[in-house]
Amino acid sequence: MDNSIESFREKLDQEYNWPSLYTFKFIVPVDNISALKKIFQNHTVTEKKSRNGNYVSITAEVMAQSSDYIINVYLEANKVEGVISL
Repeated sequence: MDNSIESFREKLDQEYNWPSLYTFKFIVPVDNISALKKIFQNHTVTEKKSRNGNYVSITAEVMAQSSDYIINVYLEANKVEGVISL
């Protein structure tokens, strides 16, 4: 596995006691918002459009069971064209 992913997993496990509430934040082009929101189907998602309306910031709070879950969400989100993880 990629060293950066393993390092991120270690940091998550040091910082959080699972299960734990985790906040995801992304910026995505308006045209691709539905693809990103599918990842968070069963969770509350907050949206805010950019000033020009070309992008949307997405915030989702999730009760995560493990660092593996967090990493899998980021890997899925990175498949969405134009997404920026914050």
